[in-house]
Amino acid sequence: MSIENFWMFALTGLLLNLTPGNDMLYVIARSSGQGTKAGVISALGIGAGCFIHIFAAVIGLSVLIARSALAFEIIKYIGAFYLIYLGLRAIISKKRFLSIQPQLEKLSGNKIFWQGVLTNVLNPKVALFFLAFLPQFITIKGNTSMQILFLGTWFDVVGTLVNIIVALLFGKIGVWLSKSPRFVKWQERITGIILIGLGIRVALSSKK
Repeated sequence: MSIENFWMFALTGLLLNLTPGNDMLYVIARSSGQGTKAGVISALGIGAGCFIHIFAAVIGLSVLIARSALAFEIIKYIGAFYLIYLGLRAIISKKRFLSIQPQLEKLSGNKIFWQGVLTNVLNPKVALFFLAFLPQFITIKGNTSMQILFLGTWFDVVGTLVNIIVALLFGKIGVWLSKSPRFVKWQERITGIILIGLGIRVALSSKK
């Protein structure tokens, strides 16, 4: 993995982590409904759950690479087009508000943590995203397992830190932004452009 690839990954990952998704909305709901501590605990739970997807990606992709470099290239192309599809769907989305559950049942810290874990682990879109996203930044030369694990961990840690900051500072603001049609429209467009740009870049670079 080149330094250029890593910085491209780090920047893209940060921008995607800053974009409100189901995980961030759950943290906002917890933080605004049960306090900052509950929001932070839920962010940590989501981060822990994300490691399940990372380890699954490490095992699955490593086995695939070991068996067939061609199959891995095919996965990269499929992943690139999947990212473009997600980007196009985000751009044409007519969503005008983000759905935040107004009242979540108040739970103990331990239950909040494990609910955060399950919220992430049971979301198949997270698994698909990792399988589409991570392969775009690794090379089959060198230790691919460590590359996937490092990039996945980096993405997860940054995402967890973003969610913790959301819980600490932006719970109330997040609820307000979620009801702003202009904000929702532009965050969907920005996310779409990032995903499409990444998918096109990967598809073109793979042909070289």
